[in-house]
Amino acid sequence: MIPVTTFKGKTVALFGLGGSGLATALALAAGGAEVIAWDDSASSVENASSAGIRTGDLRRLDWKAVDALVLSPGVPLTHPKPHWSAELARAAGVEIIGDVELFARERRAHAPDCPFVAITGTNGKSTTTALIAHILKASGRDTQLGGNIGTAVLTLDPPKAGRFYVVECSSYQIDLAPTLNPSAGILLNLTPDHLDRHGSMEHYADVKERLVAGSRTALVGVDDSFCERIADRVERAGTKVVRISKRNVLADGIYADGPRLILAQGGATRVIADLSPIETLRGAHNAQNAAAAVAACLAVGLSEDEIRAGLASFPGLRHRMQPVGRKGETLFVNDSKATNADAAAPALSSFERIYWIAGGVPKEGGISSLGAFFPKIAKAYLIGEAAPAFAATLGEAVPFAMSGTLERAVQDAAADAEREGNGPVAVLLSPACASFDQYKNFEVRGDAFVKHVSALPGVSMLVEV
Repeated sequence: MIPVTTFKGKTVALFGLGGSGLATALALAAGGAEVIAWDDSASSVENASSAGIRTGDLRRLDWKAVDALVLSPGVPLTHPKPHWSAELARAAGVEIIGDVELFARERRAHAPDCPFVAITGTNGKSTTTALIAHILKASGRDTQLGGNIGTAVLTLDPPKAGRFYVVECSSYQIDLAPTLNPSAGILLNLTPDHLDRHGSMEHYADVKERLVAGSRTALVGVDDSFCERIADRVERAGTKVVRISKRNVLADGIYADGPRLILAQGGATRVIADLSPIETLRGAHNAQNAAAAVAACLAVGLSEDEIRAGLASFPGLRHRMQPVGRKGETLFVNDSKATNADAAAPALSSFERIYWIAGGVPKEGGISSLGAFFPKIAKAYLIGEAAPAFAATLGEAVPFAMSGTLERAVQDAAADAEREGNGPVAVLLSPACASFDQYKNFEVRGDAFVKHVSALPGVSMLVEV
């Protein structure tokens, strides 16, 4: 835990007592703050009270005596309308912040020079975050990984000299972190997302820009117009900017030439890393993720040799294009996190011949947007509620089997892939669907896929079962 000493002796109201909210309340209390916490869920309030946190309805609070309101990221700050607690705080002139802001203040107070990498973007955040943390750990650095990737940032070890922090930041967290100042701030890309919480694409982009605007070094993917303009603005404001691209040649920065990452500096170029032998970093999207990771690790002082060694040993993010087993020239890939068509596209683009397992609870639009990848699909194995609709979309363009269950689909796809025996192929679980018809969540679905692959005769597993 990181005790929040910067609010010692002050009164802090807190709304939202889920996992990160409860962790934040405990961290504030451990640092000496007077915390009054609340949630719309009675069970969450009871759980906090049982953990020793003072609870009380914030509507009855004397807001003149409050120094800050700490909101959980899931609580609306501005859109579609501010949460009532935020309205009460604003009316009283009380600052509204979140757990990432508390972390930033603790770092400045106790170890302002300890390296801190913050990552945001619409897509690729989690893989990039995990990759940076892996490279740092593989090089022997004391590394703390948290934030939106699943570990509340205030549950990490306290800041100290030589300790590295790698923190994934959602737009909600950035919105609640007005003084965020990472050593290296990464903005990967921007496409419309979460507009119900930000009101417009312009406001969403403004929020994301704050992370790199406050950075010592800003690392910006410039393959979309929003990020390209952000890179220019941040640079004009005096921040060092390293541009990243997965598809364009850059005069200065790091860009992808197929699987090779090219470092361009002052008119000279050279290959800084080759991703072609690294199965966990296939595809153009992962070239961008890797380019950002390379740039971040250079910015916080790693050598190129340390970075290349870390890239080569990256095990991948669980459930995201994760190689899990191999039999002959057949690679079994777990992409269970692909819960809609757009999320399935990167995996489908990364393999040349695919035995595709798809289906579950369908999302709006189905898989019609994936038609460009159909020529790569040797056969599809359809499961769950979406199977009939997906079969109609595939029509005569792609052979398919109505496998029904994931276990049957794995068995059918493995048998067909072995029967083909014609060069490298992938048995790919990339469902383009939610899991809730057959599994609690995509993690449970992905774990089931790994279990079914491990039960196949002759498969060498690449992950623990």
